[in-house]
Formats: sequence, structure tokens, C-alpha cells
Amino acid sequence: MKKAYNGYIHCKGSQKYCENTENFKEHSMENFTKAELEKNKKYLELLSGSFPNITTAVGEVVNLTAILNLPKSTEHFLTDIHGEHEAFNHVMQNASGAIRRKVMDELGSTVSLEDLEELTTLIYYPSEKLDLIKKEKKGPYLDNWYELTIYRLVKVCRAAASKYTRSKVRKALPKDFAYVMEELLQEDEHRFNKKEYYNQIIASLVEYGRAEHFIIEISGVIKRLTTDHLHIIGDIFDRGPGPDVVMDTLMKHHSLDMQWGNHDILWMGAAAGSAACIANVVRIALRYANMDALETGYGINLLPLATFANRVYREDPCQQFTPKVSPDDIETDAEILLMTRMHKAISMIQFKLEDQLISRHPEYEMDDRLLLRKISEDNKTVEVDGVVYELNDTNFPTLDHEKPWELSEEEQIVVDKLCYTFRHSEKLQKHIRFMYAKGSMYLVYNNNLLFHACVLLNEDGTFKVKKINNKYYSGRSLMDKYDQMAREAYFGDIEECPNKSDFLWYLWCNKDSPLFGKDKMATFERYFIDDKTPHKERYTPFYTRIDDNESIAVMILKEFGVDPVEGHLINGHVPVKAGSGESPIRANGKQLVIDGGFAKAYQKTTGIAGYTLTYNSYGLTLISHRPFESVDMAIREGVDIKSTRQVVETTLERKRVKDTDIGKSIQAQVHDLEMLISAYRKGIIKEKSY
Repeated sequence: MKKAYNGYIHCKGSQKYCENTENFKEHSMENFTKAELEKNKKYLELLSGSFPNITTAVGEVVNLTAILNLPKSTEHFLTDIHGEHEAFNHVMQNASGAIRRKVMDELGSTVSLEDLEELTTLIYYPSEKLDLIKKEKKGPYLDNWYELTIYRLVKVCRAAASKYTRSKVRKALPKDFAYVMEELLQEDEHRFNKKEYYNQIIASLVEYGRAEHFIIEISGVIKRLTTDHLHIIGDIFDRGPGPDVVMDTLMKHHSLDMQWGNHDILWMGAAAGSAACIANVVRIALRYANMDALETGYGINLLPLATFANRVYREDPCQQFTPKVSPDDIETDAEILLMTRMHKAISMIQFKLEDQLISRHPEYEMDDRLLLRKISEDNKTVEVDGVVYELNDTNFPTLDHEKPWELSEEEQIVVDKLCYTFRHSEKLQKHIRFMYAKGSMYLVYNNNLLFHACVLLNEDGTFKVKKINNKYYSGRSLMDKYDQMAREAYFGDIEECPNKSDFLWYLWCNKDSPLFGKDKMATFERYFIDDKTPHKERYTPFYTRIDDNESIAVMILKEFGVDPVEGHLINGHVPVKAGSGESPIRANGKQLVIDGGFAKAYQKTTGIAGYTLTYNSYGLTLISHRPFESVDMAIREGVDIKSTRQVVETTLERKRVKDTDIGKSIQAQVHDLEMLISAYRKGIIKEKSY
């Protein structure tokens, strides 16, 4: 039997909680028959290795049942980060404003607003803030500041730790200060007999030059205890400059899960060696002038593409391919021109590779996307959905109208080199393996259904049925099948199935992908046709049917085994246009769409800079964020992200651990331990010595 369940379970020595086993009320246990105990004897013998007698087993039951009555810990939901690592990091540091509220609650009545602002910034960025403080304060003034600050941080940390067992808090403490922190957190500084003891600990930290290190470490503990579990609901990658930084941060987080987004699956396909996915990844990076994310972040060599593009498209203005450059970016005209040429070069390569992939898979039903074949021989028009449109670009130097899907010899060399560097990027492969380990197509967690985009539905609101290898799947079974196929696409034998990674491209852009949720991806049309009619990407029935239809949300919750009364659908993918009055709360409160625009490219559309959602023992709270200024302004001037809280749902009775998934696991353990105690008492299992 495991001794830890997400940190709740007490470690060895739990028998101290019940020294007199006779006080354990036998009638509180289930009545196990001898036949039932005999049937489970082999398992109970194994369990007795951890709990060798009644005393240890009862002690653990007492510990576990007490844990069940602790308040539910806080879950933190984020989605559609899109590489915006600074804004993401700040939301992680301030726990969507929860740390500021905790500081205000504990110290607001006794500490000046200026000092409170300084303290919250210190918790967010302790090392950087300390550097500034040391320049402002010297000698005894600095020592006094250290002592007062440590005293205040301990009070905040004690409040953050109050809903957890000592065991769980102990595991969160850094090794260097574990004993000291535990003493400070568990002792009351006002207790008469311990007051001097408490004050001397803090004074000694300052006297022996450990105050700075202590402040850094306890700030980390506060942040860790404020958010117990993190949910990332898709789209870490693309657009923003630092997806690699986001992934590095997530890999250090103590407890999290991920639901894959379509942009994540694109990078997963690139890491798996899909040439079509790789071309898309490179194209998007160039579209947003984001070469550093590839070159510096993951060591992807773009020189072969640059050399090829500069030669083949040297006389081409490539006007439709000018990258979207942020005002904050400093790019020279020469750099922008080079990216423009590279952008067009990789786009044409992408369309050819996608043509090849679609031809390999008639079951994808995507022949309408073979648009290179619909370009007229004079390169002036293209037919889309039976309508002929004028092209805004007629220069296609590598296009063979007889075989439009064929790469030129030079294009093939570029593709081969890109595939090699993606497959051999050690950092990328490490990050993608982490996404597979922690991620999935969907997750049911504490009575909420989490997924990035949608569940496949028909126009009438029923579940869409898909035939895969002569078997039929829909709803939950289809999501499970897609999950299995996505894993096989990365981990499967490439020699046995050379095109195994094609399915990840399918999940990126097919109308029947629950990660995409639209009828097409109109990339070609947006580049080459000025008429906006064919640009339209229509949402699939999930979006058109569910907004104000609680019954469909309830149907989906039931399909995935979620209580339709208390449960919610939580997803991202489609930016909520808050500035235009759109609400993230839909289907009469059963659906929460929490994509508010972390990516700067979306913020004009959304009117805000992202949503986060928290779920604690009191209920669900949605937080909308204004654009983040900078880390430097946060440190120097205390400029936090301005956030607005909206209580979505409160519980009539505060939720406890027993109401969570962890609680169900603990209750199962209690059942097994009670069975073991009964076996000891009935002589079926022999007690061992202490």
C-alpha cells in the first residue's frame, strides 16, 4: 500500500495518533465476513508488511479519516499561454492574485499599504527584489528590515499552510531550512513560554547571514502552498517568444496535468518527425517574427531555409508574407525582408507536404484542401469550393502544375535538414515526452471535465460517430481512441510505420479533430486570396449548439462520468471577446471557456490579457487579467497584473478532501485498512511485533 497520495498521507509513525487501540470503535468499521477476509488474504498479507499490527493500522486510519476533513486544496486552471512566458510566469508567481489576497488578509490591518506592496513583490520575485532592497538599506536598517520581513513572511506562510497536514507542509519545505521553518510555522510567537525562543530563531538567521537565503526559500514555500495543483488546458506553443521557458517552468512544478491543444499537438508531430507539422511550426514562427523560439529555444537550424529563400525569392516582394512584428520587437529592415522570404518559402513547402499527406490518407476526407491543384496554369486564379477567385500573388517558382505536390530538389534538402534538427533537438524531445507523460486529450478531475477545444457532435447535438479500423467510436470512446493513436504516433516503430506521425497533423487541422473544432484551416486562402469569403472557418456543432444549451452540456458530462449537477465543462481554444460583451460562462453555468488572450496577438480581439480559474474549498472563481507590463516594473515599482475576480459558483457547505478524487482514494485505503484490522482481530492474519 502506498504511503503518500498527493502528499496527504502521513508518513511512518502514524501509530502515535492512537496509542490505545481499544478506543477505536469497532462498530465504525464495515462488518467483514470470514469468507471475504479469506478471499483477500493474500493482499492483506502484503498490506500487513506496512502495517504489522492493529495499533499501526488503526493509527493510519485515524490519520486518513482526519485528512478527509481538511479543506479541499486549491486548483489553478490556465489555458492558451502561447509562449507568453513573462505573463505566464507572473500569473504563476502571484497565483492569479491569491497571494496578494493572503498577504492582505493576514497583515492588511497592521501594515502600511506601501509595505504590503513591497512584501507581495518580494514573494513573487525574491532574489531580484532583495537586490534592490540591499541597495536602499544598509547596516542595522537592513538587519531590522530582515527581521521584520521574516516575521511577516512566516505569518503569511502559516496561513497558506493552514489547510494541510504537517506531513504535507514538511514535504514542501526546503532541506536547508526544513527544521527552522517547521518550528516557526508551528509555534505561536505570542505564546509566553516560546516568545523568546521564536524571536531568537529569526535573530540568529540575520546574525549568521542566512536571512536572504531564508527569505528566498520561504517565498517559494508560500507560492507552492497557495496553489496545490495546476491544470494547463492546452496551447503552450506558438506565437509568443518563450514556449521553451514555459515548459521549463512546468517541468519544475510539483503537481500538474495538461490537456493537449492543437498547437501543442502540432509541435508533438514536429518532434515525431512529421514534415507537414514541422513546416507548419516553422511557418507560424516566421509569421510572428519568432525565430528565436526555434533557434535559441530549441536549437533548430533555419540557415538552409534562409539560404534557399534568399535565392529563390530574391526578386519577389512576398507582400502577403510580411511577419507580424510587435512594436516591442527591434527588427531591422533586412531581418524582416529575410523572414518574409523564408515565410513564403516554407508556406509553399507546407502546402506541398500537406497535399502528399492528404493523398496518403483518403480516410481523412480532406480532398477539398488540395488547393495547389486548383491553381490555373497562368497562376492568376484558384478554385475553392467550386468558386474561382483571383490570386493576389502569381509568383510560384517551385510549382510544377503537372505535379503540384512535388518538392523541388532544393526544397527536399531543406525539409530533410529541418526534420533532422527537430528529431535531434534534445530539449524539444525532453519537453514533448513530458507533455505525453503529463498530458492527455481530456481529463476528469474533481468532478470537472477538462479538454482544450470540443467534443465531436452532429448538427442535431448527438455524438458524432467515427469509424476507425472497422470499429465505431463516439463521445468518450472516441477521445480515448484518439489519445491512444496520438501516443502511438510518437512512440510507435517508425520503420514499421514510416508515416505514423501523420495522425498528429490530422489532429492539428481536421474538421473531426476535437482539438481543432472548425470545418477547415484556411491558411492558403488567407495568404493568396484578397476576397475574404473563403477565409471563413466555421465552427463545428459543439460551438453552435452548446452556448445556451445546458442539456447538451449535461449530456456530455454524463458521457464522461461526471455528475451533471455539480460538474462543469472547462475548455479554452476560442478566445472570449470580453471587450465585446462575450461571457466565458455558458450553457447556464455548465461550461467555462477560459481563453482570454494570453497571446498578445489575440488581445485586440479579447480586450483582456487572459483568464485563469481557481477552484478551492469555497467554489469556483474566474479571474480576468489586464496586460502584463514587465517583470522589471513589477520588481521596481510593484506593478502587478490588474485582475478582476468573478465568483462563478460557491458551495453551500465548504468542500473537504473527502469530496475530491484524492478523498475517494483515501476512503478506499481506509476500507482496506479496516479489512486488515478485522483480519487481525479474527485471527486470519497474525500480528507482528513492533
